[in-house]
Amino acid sequence: MGGKCMNTQGAVEKPPYGVIAILFVGAFVSILNETLLNVALPSIMKEFDASASAVQWLSTGYMLVNGVLIPASAFFVQKFTNRKLFILAMSLFTVGTVLASFAPSLGVLLAARMIQASGSAIMMPLLMNVMLFSFPVERRGAAMGLFGLVMITAPAIGPTLSGWLIEHYSWRTLFDVVIPIAAITLLFSIFKLKNVTPQRNIKLDILSLILSSIGFGGLLYGFSSAGEKGWDSVYVDIPIAVGLIGLLLFIFRQLRLDEPLLEFRIYRYPMFALSSAISVVLSMAMFSAMLLMPIYVQTLRGISPLHSGMLMLPGALVMGLMSPITGKLFDKFGARILAVSGLIVTIYTTHLFSNLTLDTSYSYLMILYTLRMFGMSMVMMPVMTNGLNQLPQSMNPHGTAMNNTLQQVSGAVGSAFLVTLMQNRTESEAEKLAEAAMKEMPAGTQPDPAQMAEMKAHIMNEAMLHGINFSFTISVYIALAALILAFFMKRVKPTKEPHKEHSLEM
Repeated sequence: MGGKCMNTQGAVEKPPYGVIAILFVGAFVSILNETLLNVALPSIMKEFDASASAVQWLSTGYMLVNGVLIPASAFFVQKFTNRKLFILAMSLFTVGTVLASFAPSLGVLLAARMIQASGSAIMMPLLMNVMLFSFPVERRGAAMGLFGLVMITAPAIGPTLSGWLIEHYSWRTLFDVVIPIAAITLLFSIFKLKNVTPQRNIKLDILSLILSSIGFGGLLYGFSSAGEKGWDSVYVDIPIAVGLIGLLLFIFRQLRLDEPLLEFRIYRYPMFALSSAISVVLSMAMFSAMLLMPIYVQTLRGISPLHSGMLMLPGALVMGLMSPITGKLFDKFGARILAVSGLIVTIYTTHLFSNLTLDTSYSYLMILYTLRMFGMSMVMMPVMTNGLNQLPQSMNPHGTAMNNTLQQVSGAVGSAFLVTLMQNRTESEAEKLAEAAMKEMPAGTQPDPAQMAEMKAHIMNEAMLHGINFSFTISVYIALAALILAFFMKRVKPTKEPHKEHSLEM
């Protein structure tokens, strides 16, 4: 293997830090790019004279391409060398970014985002597999903690950075700042990147890829549209129904194939199955603050997008700084004590978020959000790493692909669920408050239009606040489910590798 020695777990004795550094930078800019554009959507609507639903496809389309390609990443990671795969992914991402910066129309910008996403979707699973292969189990916590630094910090910094750039420059600057980083990373990968992971001569099952695309793509589109279009819309119900059928057919086919696109038999390993369940539940709870906080801060409190992003920045920094520390603690104490402690903090802070008022102070919101992120930082990576640790080395590509796919789907489902809860509660509360206000008015009196408008605005604000608080309350119960599951976690060692021929392509 190019002169590198292997340890008992199949990892190289001296981790390839140069390779990992190049992959880190590529993954960071690709994840940062996912959340960078959200604040810029109004500016893009204005420039291209487009509707909100049309512009929303810049985010939805990006997510759909990720959802379609991530399940297939297990095949790509096993079939091709990490060098070839990263150069391809980074090339696609760089071309997409350059095209987006100069896009003359919304259609070209959407195509550019799709090209970006096709590169981005491969980077995270690739980086995770290189990390798992390069470090023995007893050092994986610290390594995956550094990986968490990328996974957590990049999307959290995105809204703050984009808010500042949009306030001072054009939305195209969001792509301009990424281009040089992406280009330099691509050049480094061409001249410096080496192969460290083994390859297998496997064939792509086209029908599995089609069923996977229909299944995960349908579910992601349906649930992502539910918040805006409502559950009774055909644009929600039909994609979800088609997605469920496609997913069931995809699973049945994988269980019958000798070389499946995505290996569902990994759920025979109990700690991986448990870590998946906790991650799905926690992803749904995590989206409550990421989704509901901007609505509360910007819509109800009238705080600017920039200051809204600034409010969340300390939490992002704490989560990023804690990730390597949590990784080392995981190596020493295991996942259970970290997950239980972190979930208790998360549950308590989420409970405090369910009691917001229309004059809750900015500093209180910032401290509470930061504490919540501190709790989350103790859970996500330790739980995921503990589950992956039980898998044999050859199953790691499937484990990372499954985890990344489930995060996408559970995030979409959680967002749709919580937004729907908020909207339904807001509507029912608005009706109650309107009835109460009418009863309090003296008989025979009719308020003037100005008073009526003021009363309606007050009622809607109170109703929306009630809806947001209710969604946070439900998030408490979702996080409680994760806490109960966390008590069943235990330390594991990798299962012995099944005897299969592996070759390394250089």
